[in-house]
Amino acid sequence: MGWIKTTFFRRGFFTCNPAKSSLNKGGHMSAMRLDERLAEAAVLGGAVLGGGGGGDTRDGLERASLAVRLGSPVLTTLDELDDDDLVVTASVVGAPAAAEKYVRPVDHIKALELLLESCPVELAGIIANENGASSGVNGWLQAAATGIPMIDAPANGRAHPTGLMGAMGINRLDDYVSIQSAVGGNPETGRYLEAVFKGNLEVTASMVRHASIQAAGIVAVSRDPIDAAYLRKHAAPGGTSQAIRVGEAIMAARNQGANEVIRAAMSVLGGRIACQGQVTELRLETAGGYDIGFVKTEGDQRCELTFWNEFMTLELNAQREATFPDLITLLSLESGLPISSAEIRRGDRVAVLVVPRDHLILGEGVRLPEALREAEEAIGKALIKP
Repeated sequence: MGWIKTTFFRRGFFTCNPAKSSLNKGGHMSAMRLDERLAEAAVLGGAVLGGGGGGDTRDGLERASLAVRLGSPVLTTLDELDDDDLVVTASVVGAPAAAEKYVRPVDHIKALELLLESCPVELAGIIANENGASSGVNGWLQAAATGIPMIDAPANGRAHPTGLMGAMGINRLDDYVSIQSAVGGNPETGRYLEAVFKGNLEVTASMVRHASIQAAGIVAVSRDPIDAAYLRKHAAPGGTSQAIRVGEAIMAARNQGANEVIRAAMSVLGGRIACQGQVTELRLETAGGYDIGFVKTEGDQRCELTFWNEFMTLELNAQREATFPDLITLLSLESGLPISSAEIRRGDRVAVLVVPRDHLILGEGVRLPEALREAEEAIGKALIKP
């Protein structure tokens, strides 16, 4: 790429510098080279931490495998970055269940290019917006194509539905001007689009969500350069490594049956099975760029879950048992593997895994009252304790 360029507005300053790759800082880097085994582990662990969202396992495996074949990206820690090094977030925005969703691998790279063309500052790394089956490997293709390292500090260590939740609290920085690029849609049906938005973070996030609707489902997104010092305090350092550990445990147990796979995931995260049974009722609709609905199961207890892409609430026998950002994940009793909210079908036999928020690596965005209120309005249930 030559010079890697991006636009970054913060505290009223406009900065323009030639890019550097932190791979060359000090002549070395303590990094993990991502390979096929780590790719599979990141996707499987991310699927558990997706909590019903975070995208499709097949898509995640395809993109992660392509990334390691394309250029063997590396994963490094925030410790390798200086406080003022800038990092960009790679994301996908939209409704996973949308029938005509269409994003190609090249669209992820194009989204980064659009952001980088806006104006030059130094870019030292890429982070995923969250953990999820496919969202946890967001950025891997871009890292492989550019040589910029992935940083083990996703915006959030579990999946979440909104851009605000993935923004790590930068919406509270009065002088921060958000910049977000979006690419997606099928060119053959006339739905392909490319867009760059600058402005207030909540406004730009809303525009990206609208772009996903116009693209018939989802868009690849690059957004909001921020310095490493901010990430140390507000992101989820170690979140990618945690997903890989969960995935490695699943891979070690998968030939031993569903119960052992479930036990392996529980053991790493410190979770528990709250209930298990058969899906008897399901409502899913795609509205406003989200998948929204509820699931009911009958088994050892009567269980009801609501979701807004991710599972938001779990009630057992009409009593609240878990509330986002607690992790609520459906696991198949046939395979032990996670089932996303977009994949659930009536008749599925499932176990409901609950991991308390204190056992998760969370970014600031899922703790903000303004972000949780938005989710409350979507699902019609309280998420914030009075």
